[in-house]
Amino acid sequence: MKFQRGLSLNALMLGGAVLALVSLLAMKAAPPWMEYGNLVKAVKGTAGDASLKDVSVAKVRDAFTKRADMDDVKSVTAQDLEITKEGGELVISFKYEKKVPLFHNVSLVFDFEGSSAAKQ
Repeated sequence: MKFQRGLSLNALMLGGAVLALVSLLAMKAAPPWMEYGNLVKAVKGTAGDASLKDVSVAKVRDAFTKRADMDDVKSVTAQDLEITKEGGELVISFKYEKKVPLFHNVSLVFDFEGSSAAKQ
């Protein structure tokens, strides 16, 4: 006696629903992570700029704003940055929360934090 092989309709529907849910999560979660990467790049680029070593905080904020505009960073403004000097080096830190609605009353919440200081 030969047995049939393959997927049942129920397994196909369940697999499709799982794939759709994973795809929805990926499509909703990717933009905040890409923006975070651009933000880290803008912060590190601003902190590493040799022309900004001995200037006012306002000039550092202006330089960050220009870099953030180029990298399409909207979640953090120059006023949200914490700018300090540690050991003669410019250190720029940030921390923010991003809420991404999925559907109805379900959302993803991301807590992002970063700094231009090298990891110890």
